[in-house]
Amino acid sequence: MKVLGVSGSPIEKSNTDRAVQALLTATGLETEFVKLSNLTLEPCRACLGCVKTNVCVIQDDGTALAQRVKEADALVIGGYTPYCSLDSRTKAFIERMYQLRHRNALMAGKLGAVVMTSAVPHEAVPAICDMGIQSVTNYMNEEGMRVVGSVKIIGNVPCVKCGYGDGCQKSGIQMIYGEEATVDSVGIQTFEEQPLSLEAAEALGRKLGEMLKGNG
Repeated sequence: MKVLGVSGSPIEKSNTDRAVQALLTATGLETEFVKLSNLTLEPCRACLGCVKTNVCVIQDDGTALAQRVKEADALVIGGYTPYCSLDSRTKAFIERMYQLRHRNALMAGKLGAVVMTSAVPHEAVPAICDMGIQSVTNYMNEEGMRVVGSVKIIGNVPCVKCGYGDGCQKSGIQMIYGEEATVDSVGIQTFEEQPLSLEAAEALGRKLGEMLKGNG
């Protein structure tokens, strides 16, 4: 049994990366981790060139990645929520997996899990992290996958690191945390310092592993 984890975060060793990797490790199975920013991945052209072959006609890394997805027994997708929606790399990846759908339903029956990072607190209205999770879940449901669960992570608004977070008139720090918020008061959010998220990732990984082993 093999579990493939995919992260849409472009940040080196990001919270999303580490959460996906923690989940993979907890499965106790053979795993592989893919960071989309290391690949060249064009969005789907909606050309239907993959209908007869289940292979995309675009000559980039998406075709080889689709084969790795097809060969895996479970798929973990990690994304984040810029502008309050699923990030473009993760969305492009999901759309390119359309090539595995036609006639043979190559993803049907596989297990899936979702990791989502959002700088907007989870209790915010609308619940931005939930919206990102739902986008990935919709893909998995439409392909006939079995969605085992999801993990939420509090991420970092880029303004914390840009150098102008306390003075910029469009600072996301004040937009998200209130007019009195500052770079220092908000600080850097790390996955490992969020016990509930860490526990959820490891628990979901164990559950995924048990289900693949036939014990869950």
